[in-house]
Amino acid sequence: MSLFESDKSAERLPVSLITGFLGSGKTTLLNHLLRHGDMKDSAVIINEYGEVSLDHLLVERVDGEVAVLASGCICCTVRSDLEETLRGLLVRRDRSEVPPFHRILIETTGLADPAPTVQLLLNNPLISHFLRLDVVVTTVDAVNAELQLDRQYEAVKQVALADRLLITKSDLAGDTTALETRLCRLNPGAGIERVAHGKIDPARLFGAGLIDPEKKTVDVARWLNEQAFVTPRKAKHAHLGHDHDHGHHHHHHDASIGSFMLAFDEPLDWMAASNWLAHLRSGRGEDLLRVKGILNLRGESTPVAVHGVHHVFHPPVALAKWPDADRRSRIVFITRNIAREEVLALWKAVRAAA
Repeated sequence: MSLFESDKSAERLPVSLITGFLGSGKTTLLNHLLRHGDMKDSAVIINEYGEVSLDHLLVERVDGEVAVLASGCICCTVRSDLEETLRGLLVRRDRSEVPPFHRILIETTGLADPAPTVQLLLNNPLISHFLRLDVVVTTVDAVNAELQLDRQYEAVKQVALADRLLITKSDLAGDTTALETRLCRLNPGAGIERVAHGKIDPARLFGAGLIDPEKKTVDVARWLNEQAFVTPRKAKHAHLGHDHDHGHHHHHHDASIGSFMLAFDEPLDWMAASNWLAHLRSGRGEDLLRVKGILNLRGESTPVAVHGVHHVFHPPVALAKWPDADRRSRIVFITRNIAREEVLALWKAVRAAA
């Protein structure tokens, strides 16, 4: 019998987080998405109606916080705590006070750190029992991004935590090769798309979580995207690996961000692996930006998934089966000022002590 709860992600509503620096096109993207036929069963959470223009889509107020859009979507504002807003929205749905919805979109402010929202979805039992993180989307302004990334660590962190990076305003910026290379260096595992006026097929945007939204099955290869960490990306999306390109050391924020994958051929002891991750969280939690992994553990017949941001991790869950013949444990790290060698040294020390 497994020590871990079985994965129930497929039963939970997907939540997509849309973040990005000031003026990078989050609301333009949201406006386009809400007009798409496949998005009619969505709930949208924004910060304040006064800050976000939804192109006159608001047509009917349900109460002080909830409105029904012309597209049929539900729209809420975050007037207090996001947890309270999410729980209230689910209660209203269950009481049939608002139309049913099958996904939630959350748009953050331009200066927001996306980490607390991700943490809420990963490890708040009042939320994570009903909802699951599907994708973190970050919009990147092609005209101003280089300066924003140089000056604002929040902009760097929004990129580092993303599953999807959308380059906006490329028609105004000209050649974006340098920017795309820089984004790949900061977050090699994220998919990069150029978008004009927020236009993108939702099918290309969502579905970055461990669960394939169409098949309701686990998709480890897409979730980890491990090839991005072991094989350099070519052409305009070239990934320069964990050792940063020495020509870019003037980007002081970039130089602190590292990404790498660790793979283990032999099954791991859970107590050793758990202690290792616990030491990382307690000692370097602020610099542990995102961790995603599939573990092959002794005594477990199926893989165990781990996922965390900073010091907050989702409880490890046992997946229903191995997706393919690859039985290696694989863990992807995106960090700040934590080298691969430091993480490996800690693993060896914990394993030796065990």
